[in-house]
Amino acid sequence: MDYSLFGQKFTRHAGITQLMDDLNQGLLNPDAIMLGGGNPAAIPEMQTAFSQQMAQQLADGDLLQALANYDGPKGKDSFTTALAGLLQREYGWPISADNIALTNGSQTAFFYLFNLLAGDFATQKKKVLFPLAPEYIGYADSALCEEMFVAGKPSISLLDDGLFKYHIDFDTLDVTDDIGLICVSRPTNPTGNVLTDEEILHLDEIARAKGIPLLIDNAYGTPFPNIIFSDVTPFWNDNTILCMSLSKLGLPGARCGIVIAPPTVIQALGNLSGIINLAPGGIGPTLMRPWVDNGEIIRLSRDIIRPFYEQRAWQTVDLLQQAIPAPRLRIHKPEGALFLWLWFEGLPIHSQELYQRLKERGLILVPGHYFFAGIQDPQWRHQQECMRLNYAQHPDNVAAGIQILAQTIDELADTWRN
Repeated sequence: MDYSLFGQKFTRHAGITQLMDDLNQGLLNPDAIMLGGGNPAAIPEMQTAFSQQMAQQLADGDLLQALANYDGPKGKDSFTTALAGLLQREYGWPISADNIALTNGSQTAFFYLFNLLAGDFATQKKKVLFPLAPEYIGYADSALCEEMFVAGKPSISLLDDGLFKYHIDFDTLDVTDDIGLICVSRPTNPTGNVLTDEEILHLDEIARAKGIPLLIDNAYGTPFPNIIFSDVTPFWNDNTILCMSLSKLGLPGARCGIVIAPPTVIQALGNLSGIINLAPGGIGPTLMRPWVDNGEIIRLSRDIIRPFYEQRAWQTVDLLQQAIPAPRLRIHKPEGALFLWLWFEGLPIHSQELYQRLKERGLILVPGHYFFAGIQDPQWRHQQECMRLNYAQHPDNVAAGIQILAQTIDELADTWRN
């Protein structure tokens, strides 16, 4: 059977497909140590809160009502209205439900937005700029046309205690006239890096000067789920597209992405959604609307979710550094998200081969080269020396996985590059 050009592009191997296949295989294989995917932790207090909420709404008939009816193509109106009200009260943002659309997960939102604002235009091809690579693995294969992404190499600061940190290198950042969109995540998946308020404001200035929007992927950020360990100011204005999610609260199965943008962009997303999906799912918005109405979603994120992940992150850093000391292993300073970004400077094999060796031993991490979409320098070895580790899984599994990783790295000692 012959496939169209679309079919050929979207059926070939992709990093995000490998990641999700591994996640599924891990669910089927109870012996696999799954430290690769983006599944959030099953936080006991949140599990109890979700169960109570579902029981109440099942008794009230709200869940059945959500299952038995379509919402509009922009998502459940009662949820978008409640969320607009929450953001008005908390941050003074001048928004309404007309500024918010829901999608079947954030991945769908990125596909819509990238191809809406970049790609083939009547007179030119426009591109998406990632000012700071590495960036989220799911972006890399979401373009309808080839070579749609460009990225800036980071500047790297070596910190004390075996840590390091990426920064946007504004001195070399080149925002050419063919850029249609600037995109960053905050906190960044895969590294846990958090762009400072100053970096965000600088990007906003650049975007406005170029007449293009700034897209901020806030799937792990504030005000919910608030998996962010530094004090930053939530950011939105009429040139910003802010993407949020219910997944990292602990509801990835709800597949609910949230886009906050100017009304013209929201209307376009609604039109796309109507053609492709009819409507986004309503279970997640129905379940979470009471918590948005009363602000409970912010309290739970601040008092339960953030402390849980922050404690787990530093606990895992300690385990890693005991097993694989610096300078063989450097860890990006954990500032948020569910991951630790591991840099094995001088690694004598490609990160894909390290992934395969670990997988054969029952440990799943994600090889780092997939996260450098748009980097034009294939000789830059740094992108082949990194791995992403999900620290949110059960501590016993994390500890066992680190031992496998340390043993595998130790076996490479004689061939390590200096």
